[in-house]
Amino acid sequence: MDCEGLLIIWNKKFYICVCAYTYMVKVISLSDEAYRRLKSLKHEKSFSDVVIELVKEGETKKKRKSVMDFVGIWADDKNEIDKIKRIMENDRKKFKLKKLQIN
Repeated sequence: MDCEGLLIIWNKKFYICVCAYTYMVKVISLSDEAYRRLKSLKHEKSFSDVVIELVKEGETKKKRKSVMDFVGIWADDKNEIDKIKRIMENDRKKFKLKKLQIN
């Protein structure tokens, strides 16, 4: 914070502290619908805060994979599907139930 200024009145020196804060402001255009949706999320926050929160949520969602991202991943690879089925069938054959006695 820069403070500058000197004021001389009646041969007395008075120092005045002038503090200037600068904010970089950008103007963006939104459709009416986008504005209404953003405003509905705003409540007591600033528009900037809402946008930052939304961007953070989007970044977090990109990092996390959903199980649904893998649905149908082998749909076009019949050989891979058959290979997985054979492995599963072999594993089931190896598995044997044991009798459990409760006294």
